[in-house]
Amino acid sequence: MAGPTTAERDAGLRAKSGRAEGPSARRFRLPGGRLLIVLIIVVMFVGSGMWVLYGSNWLRVKRVSTSGTDVLTRDQVEAAAAVPVGSPLISVDTRAIEARVLRKLPRIDSIDVVRSWPHGIGLKVAERKPVLLIEKGTDFIEVDSKGVRFATVGDAPRGVPLLKLTADHSPSLRRFGNDRLALEAVRVRRELPGGIAKDTKAVRVRSYDSITLELRGGRTVMWGSAEDGPAKARALTALMKAVPDANQFDVSAPTAPAASGS
Repeated sequence: MAGPTTAERDAGLRAKSGRAEGPSARRFRLPGGRLLIVLIIVVMFVGSGMWVLYGSNWLRVKRVSTSGTDVLTRDQVEAAAAVPVGSPLISVDTRAIEARVLRKLPRIDSIDVVRSWPHGIGLKVAERKPVLLIEKGTDFIEVDSKGVRFATVGDAPRGVPLLKLTADHSPSLRRFGNDRLALEAVRVRRELPGGIAKDTKAVRVRSYDSITLELRGGRTVMWGSAEDGPAKARALTALMKAVPDANQFDVSAPTAPAASGS
């Protein structure tokens, strides 16, 4: 039998070519008119959004608000923050503002910088609170609950006891240093019961394991080291109730507290 003619072979090739351009092949064609329109709309929408955020005057910084100040003023905090008023709100570097404030104002313990749409930046600060004071000439250095010396003031804040470091000839000074001994005093101050804390005029540190409280009325408390603070606080509270007229208390060994004097 004779093979297919040239015409038949051409027809077969055209048929195969038609099958190759079926649904699968059409998926690889260039986008049609509808898809192109959708892409244009998406690009326009994104571009408009970027312009609103960065190029327009609608979402720019116009005001700065500050909360949480006590000793510091709002003006001091805002001057240190140097918020770029007039800049697009989205572009404000909040971490850089936080770093500037903490660097320029040691009294600030923490700060949270938040965007307040559409036009504001909020500065929420927390100031350090002094728990002890170190005398320096006629001034006082404030020490917070973390042992950080954060400010020097001319007038002693009311109700904050003095820290008296008198460990000059103690081996503890060579071993631990003044900063560590001061931190031990802060630790003791943190663990004092409320009433006793209010009556404490000074915390004296002679060595790592010789810390004494000087209370109002000429009373003293031998605290020992800063270890076992909660147990010592409980023992001191009970001892003061049991012997209210005593003026010398020893809770360095909290399981065997002692009181003397009247």
